[in-house]
Amino acid sequence: MNDSKNLKFTAVFEEDPDGGFVVSIPTLPGCLSHGQTFEEAKKNIQEAVGLYLEVLKEKGEEAPEVSGETILATILAPMPA
Repeated sequence: MNDSKNLKFTAVFEEDPDGGFVVSIPTLPGCLSHGQTFEEAKKNIQEAVGLYLEVLKEKGEEAPEVSGETILATILAPMPA
């Protein structure tokens, strides 16, 4: 995209059991990527978001608005007996 406007998205990075990180953008369904390191995963998801937004533009669709604050937390849940 040649638009100088930057859009802000929340990215969720999760450790992949096989190594590296899987990253998703909850606001963009199906927008996923992977990297062996956090930095590689970050670079790859930025590229994936760019491609996702290009496809939306080609279809004449608007990029979804980013909601306000996002809170991510790890919780502990008891295992069933």
